[in-house]
Amino acid sequence: MIGRTLASVGAVCVFAALVVPTGDESEDGTFFVPKPSAAGGNASQSGGNAGWYGGDHTLTRQSDGHFYANTSVDGASVRMMVDTGASVIALTGSDAAAVGLYWDDSEVRVIGSGASGPVYGVETRLSEVEIGGMVRRNVDAVIIPEGLGVSLLGQSYLRQVGGVEIADNRMVFRAN
Repeated sequence: MIGRTLASVGAVCVFAALVVPTGDESEDGTFFVPKPSAAGGNASQSGGNAGWYGGDHTLTRQSDGHFYANTSVDGASVRMMVDTGASVIALTGSDAAAVGLYWDDSEVRVIGSGASGPVYGVETRLSEVEIGGMVRRNVDAVIIPEGLGVSLLGQSYLRQVGGVEIADNRMVFRAN
């Protein structure tokens, strides 16, 4: 089981490394470019899910070709690799524990499939995920107890931002 999970994660990382070209590495990998919203202050997304900070958030491509976001998940700091192909946020077992999420081994089941076969984990929901002032609440996620080297920022968060653009070794999250 662990071998298949590691192979699946490895295949995803190899695919991402081949698709995303490399670029310059910044000192800390992320910086914030505030831009006030038209309303001045917090804007809110319809549906009342959470208020947005009025600005954009920019990540710089790292030397390994990936973008990493310093996030706050339920108040805990978690560094995640942006994975636009992941349907949900995927937390490593250690990051999930740091956030305060716990699971029993009996809860681990097949939650998806990768290039090498089934991926095992536990479905969960995160109360709050914040990146650069952009807060989303009740965000779907999975915990991958073993075999995932870095937590992944997937579409359960990304689809809720106004837009995601990649240009000149920068990824910009646009506020709604």
